[in-house]
Amino acid sequence: AAASDASICSVRAQLETGRQRRLSGVGVSASTLLLPLPSRTFRLTPTLHNASSSSSQSEMATMENVIVLVNRIQRACTVLGDHGGGDGSSGSLPTLWEALPSVAVVGGQSSGKSSVLESIVGRDFLPRGSGIVTRRPLVLQLHKTEDGVQEYAEFLHMPKRRFTDFSLVRKEIQDETDRLTGKTKQISPVPIHLSIYSPHVVNLTLIDLPGLTKVAVEGQPESIVQDIESMVHSYVDKPNCLILAISPANQDIATSDAIKLAREVDPSGDRTFGVLTKLDLMDKGTNALDVLEGRAYRLKHPWVGIVNRSQADINKNVDMIIARRKEQEFFASSPEYSHLASKMGSEYLAKLLSQHLEAAIRSRIPSITSLINKTIDELESEMDHLGRPIASDAGAQLYLILELCRAFDKIFKEHLDGGRPGGDRIYGVFDNQLPSALRKLPFDRHLSVQNVKRVVSQADGYQPHLIAPEQGYRRLIESALNYFRGPAEASVDAVHIVLKELVRISIGETQELKRFPTLQAELAAACYQALERFREDSRKTTLRLVDMEAAYLTVEFFRKLPQEVDKTGTGNPRTANPPTPSDDRYADAHFRRIASNVSSYIGMVSETLKNTIPKSVVHCQVREAKRSLLNHFYTQVGNKDAKQLAVLLDEDPALMERRLQCFKRLELYKSARDEIDAVAWTR
Repeated sequence: AAASDASICSVRAQLETGRQRRLSGVGVSASTLLLPLPSRTFRLTPTLHNASSSSSQSEMATMENVIVLVNRIQRACTVLGDHGGGDGSSGSLPTLWEALPSVAVVGGQSSGKSSVLESIVGRDFLPRGSGIVTRRPLVLQLHKTEDGVQEYAEFLHMPKRRFTDFSLVRKEIQDETDRLTGKTKQISPVPIHLSIYSPHVVNLTLIDLPGLTKVAVEGQPESIVQDIESMVHSYVDKPNCLILAISPANQDIATSDAIKLAREVDPSGDRTFGVLTKLDLMDKGTNALDVLEGRAYRLKHPWVGIVNRSQADINKNVDMIIARRKEQEFFASSPEYSHLASKMGSEYLAKLLSQHLEAAIRSRIPSITSLINKTIDELESEMDHLGRPIASDAGAQLYLILELCRAFDKIFKEHLDGGRPGGDRIYGVFDNQLPSALRKLPFDRHLSVQNVKRVVSQADGYQPHLIAPEQGYRRLIESALNYFRGPAEASVDAVHIVLKELVRISIGETQELKRFPTLQAELAAACYQALERFREDSRKTTLRLVDMEAAYLTVEFFRKLPQEVDKTGTGNPRTANPPTPSDDRYADAHFRRIASNVSSYIGMVSETLKNTIPKSVVHCQVREAKRSLLNHFYTQVGNKDAKQLAVLLDEDPALMERRLQCFKRLELYKSARDEIDAVAWTR
């Protein structure tokens, strides 16, 4: 024990440096938890305005900033795996993406979605072809720059490369799609983020979704129709999502896939913007005024007509700026649409969407801020529950292990001392089980007249006892005392079982240990080994109590036995032993007296053991469990090197991943809060 204590003191002497390092954060910085990420796409830097700016400039900047704000938050969301789409990849982690207002572009295949987007941007940059061309959501973020600045594009997955050749943008969209889906016609909910900087755009973010289809074609899974519809629903079902519903004018509006979907999720039409394409391809003598003027299908917002480039213009690579001018000329010169010309065309559509998106964002900033603050509290609480990251140096690791052991030991002692339930079960062993076991001992059979006569006769041998059958008494008492060994050992085992169960419960209740299944197992094994040692010591000590009772009988007990009155009636008392000559030492009454005397003595011993067995068990098992349950384990841990300590602190991979995701999500929310606060200061 002295050697063990010395080892423990030696271990504890090593801990102060590790404790200081751990508390100072050495080896547990945030950077150790993060995957390598481009800092500018993950860290959201607040944009504060110069105090000397004019109020009008500040207000205009604010209007632009709220869209730019959402752009940056969305980019950070995607980097950290929060990209909406309903794929469930983030488990139960809270999502910020779904709280952010957005504009989702929906329409059937060949409805002109790609042409509308290219017209808004003023550039050819989207893949073209038959069937499903858009197979991943494309988050298109448009940033207006000053006149004269060269247009360029950037992908979130390639943050250090600027694309000035937009044909390469088209190729990269296709390549990045194939990277996840392969050279197949599969779809993926993980979005591609594309930012375009140009003086010819307005600040706007659009989410281009795969075109709705009715049948699967060759190379597509049978579930493709439902898969696309589910993906689109995961965006447009959100009340923060504005719906840009694209329908071709040369088809009956009643059959429009986009309008059908919009009617399901937005029956009031409050957040649906209808776009009618291919007006120039309608049959002669027909027009789309019933739709554009809201008579065929009324929406809260006016319909917008679009004239896309013809296939011949696309083949000739007609410049998009020229195409926009031709579009304006079409509406201005058209007898049917000239009165609507000021509210038609892709340029008007872009401005309309930008204004409504900005208004939607501004109106939702308070609720978004409330959600962010609430979620930050929840994530910080979960991070506290999951525990701090593990330090890398041996001193800090050793300190952490001993901290965890102390937390467990505290809970274990609370169970024993009554602060938590369970310790009362030990008292139950002594107050119920032990007395019950003592009462059930077979003394009636052992002290029957027949057995007493047999034992006494055998003890006398060939010479019967002269006065009192002392050897018979001793044999009867000694053999009776052997029966007490059973209840004594049973008490030791019962308390051992309770202590083992309390160890198991205490490990489960030590929240800090849940991170480390290996340490839990090692700690439990060490505790069980210690309890086994305590049980063995307790068994030896407790059985010695029984053996001591058999080793030396209490003579005073027999000297104080009740005396009988002389049967002659003289009134002279005589003791129950020895019998007078008139008594028959072989009569049953004689043996019943012997049995009665032995029974009285056994009863006295039983009362003694009922009090001393609990003392022995508590001293050897409960007291030692409270004092030195982990002493041997501390010595073992103190002799381990850094590699062995790291094995003990090997966390559950699922928990490590959960902490990493929570940490990254927490950083996202804090950065988003800073961004919103920065915009709020400029209002």
